Amino acid sequence: MAKEMIAMLLAGGQGSRLYALTQKLAKPAVPFGGKYRIIDFPLSNCVNSGIDTVGVLTQYQPLVLNEYIGNGQPWDLDRLHGGVHILQPYQQASGSDWYKGTANAIYQNIPFIERYNPQYVIILSGDQICKQDYSDFLRFHKEKNAEFSVAVMEVPWEEASRFGLMVADENDRITEFQEKPKEPKSNLASMGIYIFNWDILKRYLIEDEADPESENDFGNNIIPNLLRDGRSMYAYRFNGYWKDVGTLNSYWEANMELIDIVPEFNLYEEYWKIYTKSEILPPQYIAPEGLIERSIVGEGSEIAGQIYNSVIGCGVVVGKGTVIRDSIIMNNTVIGEDCELNKAIVAENVSIGDGVKMGIGEEAENDVTPHIYNSGIATVGEKSVIPKGVSIGKNTVIFGVTEGADYPDGVLSGGKSIIKAGEEK
Repeated sequence: MAKEMIAMLLAGGQGSRLYALTQKLAKPAVPFGGKYRIIDFPLSNCVNSGIDTVGVLTQYQPLVLNEYIGNGQPWDLDRLHGGVHILQPYQQASGSDWYKGTANAIYQNIPFIERYNPQYVIILSGDQICKQDYSDFLRFHKEKNAEFSVAVMEVPWEEASRFGLMVADENDRITEFQEKPKEPKSNLASMGIYIFNWDILKRYLIEDEADPESENDFGNNIIPNLLRDGRSMYAYRFNGYWKDVGTLNSYWEANMELIDIVPEFNLYEEYWKIYTKSEILPPQYIAPEGLIERSIVGEGSEIAGQIYNSVIGCGVVVGKGTVIRDSIIMNNTVIGEDCELNKAIVAENVSIGDGVKMGIGEEAENDVTPHIYNSGIATVGEKSVIPKGVSIGKNTVIFGVTEGADYPDGVLSGGKSIIKAGEEK
């Protein structure tokens, strides 16, 4: 049975700008909002939009993501015909290839798409926080009699040069595409969400694959080729909430926006639920001496300290006398007694000893990767161990099992890094 439209969800990205959070984890599998993972949002959008067939293209560190998605049951995507499918690079008769680019990833999965003989294919990104009705987008695509449509958002003109931009006429027909231009002609930023007529997409994917000079990328190759040939291309203006959480600061901001008095991004709307795979956990326990203000706290957490303006995941333990402010603490992390955490991002399964102070002192530029670790955030990677009594400054990163000897005089100064690469625990 043919499907009108199926979704192809690009979830293979490394998320290099989230380094400590994605060292052992695909970016779409990174926790968000205390309860969810980033991939929950596009999957929920699909099911809420009536799309019941989704191919999830994974590549980088796929283990957790594959296990998390499973048969798709939490998102009502466990279907006999359709449902959710994990699509990884595989050995073919002609050899095997990693996904070389976004277009090549779709090209390698043409046989999967052909099984459903769709009229339309929607290409989604697995690393955005967004609520979007794709059925409304498809309606626009049909009304315009388009062959290709892209979801765009108006961004401030002063920020436009950071984005891929669509230049469109008064009827929203695309006349030009600019990739991060110095002198923008438009402020319509591409959201990386596309609808194609399948026959058109297939033709251009095959053509692109045959070009040895191509980067096999939608933005750099497919879209310019469509423009070159004068195809019917339209920009769909999206006005809802959309956040690319590609940097530590944008990830931190998106989490903090959830605890605003009136959050811009509402997780509690009855008509547009965000579905997730939930463990069966007991309710959170707040000890008599515990205090929580303007925070999200996940199930199964035990809080004996004080939490202010923070997002706390599931199964987190916070010891007595500990104060946490403006921080994100992910699932199953244990924080000892009498600690102080300010503007920290702490990944899953971390152990922090008693009396640790984090995010203190003056800001200093990170000594290894200042473009990643900035904005005053102290970052701790998955399964890291921090010994008791140490002090950690701002713009710092810790990854791995650390000991007292790793901290000169018991201090990791602002801007310093401890990365124990390849360490497993």
